[in-house]
Amino acid sequence: MKKPLRIERQKVAALFIDLQEEHRHDERYLVEGYDGVLRNAARLQESARRNGIPVFHCAYIVDLADHVRPFHPIGPDGRSAFSDKDDPLTAICPEVAPRASERLLVKNEASAFGKSPLIGELRDAGVQWLVIAGVWTEACVDATVKDAINLGLHVLLVEDACGSGSLAMHQAGILNLANRLYGGAVVDTQAACALLEGSTVDAWQIEGSVPLRFTFENAAELYREL
Repeated sequence: MKKPLRIERQKVAALFIDLQEEHRHDERYLVEGYDGVLRNAARLQESARRNGIPVFHCAYIVDLADHVRPFHPIGPDGRSAFSDKDDPLTAICPEVAPRASERLLVKNEASAFGKSPLIGELRDAGVQWLVIAGVWTEACVDATVKDAINLGLHVLLVEDACGSGSLAMHQAGILNLANRLYGGAVVDTQAACALLEGSTVDAWQIEGSVPLRFTFENAAELYREL
């Protein structure tokens, strides 16, 4: 249900996940509505920077020499089937690219936490709330959100600044996360920017356990109500 939420700006950071060129140029990994996702992510970044909120970025780049998963998909050329280290499409899209002063983390797995120093850096900065946006909703965003919760962070999930291969995949991914977003909230970009400005907004926050019992018929409607 929606309840008033306010976040102390001194205790929040923003994380942008895998906003890379391959999701608008590689036909295998196109994100539906990606231009809109990028526009909303750019709005979030602008708001965070204006309010002195730390901005973190991560990029999925696979180096098979350092990648030990036995079933990782390999292309006919022997390279990773996605996000290969030698593919120029792993570059972050310029409209949401890191500034020189911002942290860019390269990851070799779904979660932005994994083996990275991210959680230590967030704790050192006193961060309690993590604003999360990026792609793909049901994959790297999902893994990162769940790790963040397990590590004791409150997650502000910005639903219209995330995306996936189809709208249905994205909406189901957001609903699944909302069902387990303990200690966090789901908002749209406008509300997220207001929170970063220090305002109080009505935000969807979980009550109980798995409250969103969605079906093929009602998933889109429940998503719109978040």
